[in-house]
Amino acid sequence: MTGSGTVSAVARVSRAREQFQQLTGLDAESVSGLVRTGDGWEIRVDVVELRRIPDSASVLATYRLTTDADGEVLGYERIRRFNRGETD
Repeated sequence: MTGSGTVSAVARVSRAREQFQQLTGLDAESVSGLVRTGDGWEIRVDVVELRRIPDSASVLATYRLTTDADGEVLGYERIRRFNRGETD
């Protein structure tokens, strides 16, 4: 981190995923969004909340992470829960 708010997108997402895992114990399987919001960023990650067999029956969730300009997570919330086989 540079302290100047010039964190690359890759570094920002990587840091946010690490912090999210530390806060929740959940591993982000994928990143589904990255948007600049005023002084920070919004990152959307998808996680497996409930593993089932077959895997297509697993329950996933999308979380919205908000970060400051330096990439530190300020908060998160679950915004969607769905079965792996579902599509929008």
